Amino acid sequence: MQIFTCPFCGPREETEFHFGAEAGKARPEPAPEISDAAWADYLYMNEAPRGRAREIWVHLTCGEFFVMERDTVTREVLTVAALPGREA
Repeated sequence: MQIFTCPFCGPREETEFHFGAEAGKARPEPAPEISDAAWADYLYMNEAPRGRAREIWVHLTCGEFFVMERDTVTREVLTVAALPGREA
């Protein structure tokens, strides 16, 4: 079992967390004008880099979203931080 650290609640088991998205991925706008293919690309086509990755995660227990930087090869969590405008 891996331990992730919620910036609001502290260290918890990984089962309490859910992946949200790649950090910095721009949502296509304006939504009514986006094709189905472009929307599917945004939702399902992720870079999934080997090594260092910045991702948005949610801690299901408290409901807070945050940024986690981790190494996808070693599974090491490098940093966690509240989203801008949220204080941990």
